[in-house]
Amino acid sequence: MKIIAFAGSPSKNSINKKLATYASSLFANAELEVLDLNDYEMPLFSVDKEAVIGQHPLAKAFLDKIGSADFLVVSLAENNGNYSAAFKNLVDWCSRINGKIFQEKSMLLMATSPGGRGGASVLEIAKNNFPRFNADIKAVFSLPSFNDNFDVEKGMISNKELDDQLKEIIKGL
Repeated sequence: MKIIAFAGSPSKNSINKKLATYASSLFANAELEVLDLNDYEMPLFSVDKEAVIGQHPLAKAFLDKIGSADFLVVSLAENNGNYSAAFKNLVDWCSRINGKIFQEKSMLLMATSPGGRGGASVLEIAKNNFPRFNADIKAVFSLPSFNDNFDVEKGMISNKELDDQLKEIIKGL
């Protein structure tokens, strides 16, 4: 099984990328590829830019990566209660090529944040929005208070209860 994992964040030290990478590592016998949103940086989408550029090659490349996956692990950053601008821009460019961005791929949808809500607002938006783009969301996981519950040096969840919860979710997939 090939897993494509990514964070909806352009941060070079993305806590959501750390969570997505860790969660992906819990799948047995899987080939794993972790994407970096910075590799898909494009100009701010507008129909005027699209008229000049056409279908952006980075959007096509991202869609090809999604198409190559058997399973997606996505962890979204929450910026002011919503997607990061970088992720939303990627979605906008991709949707003009293929409105079914997630191509019926099964997905573990996650979020984390330094705060106690663990990205609850962006998760709620994504749970309602991603199926419109053909995501097959199999499970949702939120990691609250990242700095208290994730050991960055070990690259894993340090809170046993939350770690067990994620492992149980992945076991059920």
